[in-house]
Amino acid sequence: MNESPDDEIDRLLRALSDATRRRLLDRLRDAPGLTLSELTEGFTQTRQALSKHLAMLEAAELVVAVWRGREKLHYLNPVPLQALPARWVTSSAREHAAALAALKRGLEQAE
Repeated sequence: MNESPDDEIDRLLRALSDATRRRLLDRLRDAPGLTLSELTEGFTQTRQALSKHLAMLEAAELVVAVWRGREKLHYLNPVPLQALPARWVTSSAREHAAALAALKRGLEQAE
């Protein structure tokens, strides 16, 4: 059964809706290639609960796991996040925002 783009967005938004999962993603952004033990260090939840959160992030393709010998290393995959602005931010809005940013930089440099 093929998934619709809405199914993919739903899975992505569900994965991002939890603060613990966002903290896991933040940690992987800052330190890619962590093992489960390294990734979950400092969290108050059980390892089992955090593994479930991680599984949801993997299902949403926000986390990619790579095996290195017996170690499973986790990496942030930012590609699915690009679906969010692509869906709701039109190209003209992006161009408008880029133009405003360029104007702001130009004004700041002129000071």
